Amino acid sequence: MNISEGYAEVQERIAAAAARSGRSADEITLVAVTKTWPADVVVEAYEAGLRHFGENRAGELSEKRPEVEAILGAACADIVWHAIGDLQSRKTSMVAEYAHVFHALDRLKIARRLSRHLVEAGQAEERPLPVFLEVNVSGEDSKAGFDCSNWEQDDGQRKRLVEVAQTVAELPGLRPQGLMTMAPWQVDAPIIRDVFRRTRELAEWLQAAAPLPSPEATWSKLSMGMTDDYEMAVEEGATHLRVGRAIFGERR
Repeated sequence: MNISEGYAEVQERIAAAAARSGRSADEITLVAVTKTWPADVVVEAYEAGLRHFGENRAGELSEKRPEVEAILGAACADIVWHAIGDLQSRKTSMVAEYAHVFHALDRLKIARRLSRHLVEAGQAEERPLPVFLEVNVSGEDSKAGFDCSNWEQDDGQRKRLVEVAQTVAELPGLRPQGLMTMAPWQVDAPIIRDVFRRTRELAEWLQAAAPLPSPEATWSKLSMGMTDDYEMAVEEGATHLRVGRAIFGERR
């Protein structure tokens, strides 16, 4: 199966999942995860119709984006680059410069550094960075993100998330978009679905608890769902899917 075939199949599955839940597939952004894939593969995916690309590592993004732009030239002006992996403090400048969207904001320290870089580059107002707060709803120690494992009953978790949300919303150069989460691996489907459902409900709650003044900012979008579970994520309200293997095959 080549990239075009993989992309077409994923699109079909997204449309079917959206229809099952009374949604439109147009509400969903498919982010093709290109971690470890070279620039020529990104170019092939672009030619197949993909426009949103996700990189887990800031260093790889900072190298790959210029390579793709050198190949495609002005034709790639419509590419949207998503930084989707955990970010080290010393690499925040790379995300501020090369990413159009950041999905894994899991610490206020990172938020403040990103804001500072954007302000120093004069981009805070003309090119604010859309960001998703990463939340750990599953409660797994291996998962990053703000602890929301018991948010429905834990006042402390809810209060902390509101404080984080309000702080991020006030930082120049950052534009809140919603929440990002990762479901557990190798568990039964109902457990995965429950994590997605609870994350959607958390986003709905946060939208009311930490309202945003700008119509371009929101806490309601949901970055959740990968190759093994993106159909369930769509059914539970995902707006952004991070899918790699289903499009590209096994990583090199």
